[in-house]
Amino acid sequence: MVKLTKIYTRGGDGGETSLVDGSRLPKHAPRIEAYGTVDETNATIGLARLHTSGDADDMLSRIQNDLFDLGADLATPHSEQMEGALRIEQAQVDRLEQEIDSMNESLEPLNSFVLPGGSPASAHLHLARTICRRAERDAIAVAEQTEINPVAIKYLNRLSDHLFVLGRFLNDGGQADVLWVPGDNR
Repeated sequence: MVKLTKIYTRGGDGGETSLVDGSRLPKHAPRIEAYGTVDETNATIGLARLHTSGDADDMLSRIQNDLFDLGADLATPHSEQMEGALRIEQAQVDRLEQEIDSMNESLEPLNSFVLPGGSPASAHLHLARTICRRAERDAIAVAEQTEINPVAIKYLNRLSDHLFVLGRFLNDGGQADVLWVPGDNR
């Protein structure tokens, strides 16, 4: 279990931060950007949760915990010395897929793109979805430079889909979705 007794360490004052294995990287390094964007996704989901309850809130609570696991995964380089490190697993991706399928069963098929909005929960989930997509792009950029857990990228890809479907689900089952009308303002 994590125990934080002191919040500041002064270790990052020079523009570097430590990874789980103790190695240090500049705070603007792609790996740091990736897990920082995962943290942004998590914070935005926290905003959405101010407007959720029941099963939706339970799903988002699990996802927030997964995102801390994912941040730890991205902050831990792959090496033999890091055996047993906290990693995102396929079962977490599978759970997202099952929840997507379950929610999507009750939604009408889309005939247009959905604009972010509708309910406050949905609007926040759309914001979280776009930040999640950036986290996915950041993680892919890291994977092009060094080995990372490929399931972490799959999780981010599936999470953005989950947030989209949950946003629709919380928009009165899609009835309150704000649909794009192409060329409407010409």
